[in-house]
Amino acid sequence: MTLAGKVALVAGATRGAGRGIAVELGAAGATVYVTGRTTRAHQSEYARPETIEETAELVSAQGGHGIAVQVDHLVAEDVRKLVARIRAEQGRLDVLVNDIWGGEKLFEWNKPVWEHDLTNGLRMLRLGIDTHLITAHYALPLLIERRGGLLVEVTDGTAEYNAEQYRLSPFYDLAKVSVTRMAWAHAKDLARHGATSISLTPGWLRSEMMLEAFGVTEDNWRDATAKVPHFVISETPRFIGRAVAAVAADPDRSRWNGQSLSSGGLAQVYGFTDLDGSRPDAWRYVPEVENAGKPADATLDSSNAGSRQ
Repeated sequence: MTLAGKVALVAGATRGAGRGIAVELGAAGATVYVTGRTTRAHQSEYARPETIEETAELVSAQGGHGIAVQVDHLVAEDVRKLVARIRAEQGRLDVLVNDIWGGEKLFEWNKPVWEHDLTNGLRMLRLGIDTHLITAHYALPLLIERRGGLLVEVTDGTAEYNAEQYRLSPFYDLAKVSVTRMAWAHAKDLARHGATSISLTPGWLRSEMMLEAFGVTEDNWRDATAKVPHFVISETPRFIGRAVAAVAADPDRSRWNGQSLSSGGLAQVYGFTDLDGSRPDAWRYVPEVENAGKPADATLDSSNAGSRQ
């Protein structure tokens, strides 16, 4: 699998899934523009240590070419300048990944709309929906100049799962469901240009913030399962990165146009694994094991949820 000569933009690549996607695109040989608000000289309101420069360095260390650009994707002019720079420097864009988020500190679980902080809720929608539309508005014209482009809209939960499950906050629920519908709508417009649009969700992501919340590191993450047994189905950010790289390198990627996909589901199709050799399929595991009240078990055979092959 190679993406040598391809150019990707991973919008929202400071940490988490965005960083994992950028690194795996780099590992496949792509030039990857990584954007976010936090640099070594400036922190966003997250006040976290991860930076876009670090992500770009990780991309290059894997064999790609990482280019860090500070961008607030709510600022249309910033995004316009970013795409103009990519056009000037590369003359093409083959993969656009919209992983922009920023709402982890804004949602309030299990509160109806009248109890949830309104300012935080509305900002969550702006961060999770407006940013994706602004970026698509400016970047897709460059993407469709060559046939075969790929748009990946990153969300939380498959369309099937989210259609049946309330995501514990009206604002969060709407933000994540909207991204899936957005990818479906873009698919209708992109198909005539030979481009593909998908929505993609990771499973239970062992992001920097999640590991920190559980008081563990990637090296000892299994210690967290003593208190949260179903965390056994979790995955690294690199797993969804491998999913994106696999679709981007697939000459028949148009078969996925408009579909809601997951890292675990695509692993079964393309045969990639997580860093430890496992193939966690969280969005199958959650309804079949966790929600069904069964004991945590990620060692089930390939005919069941949470298989490890």
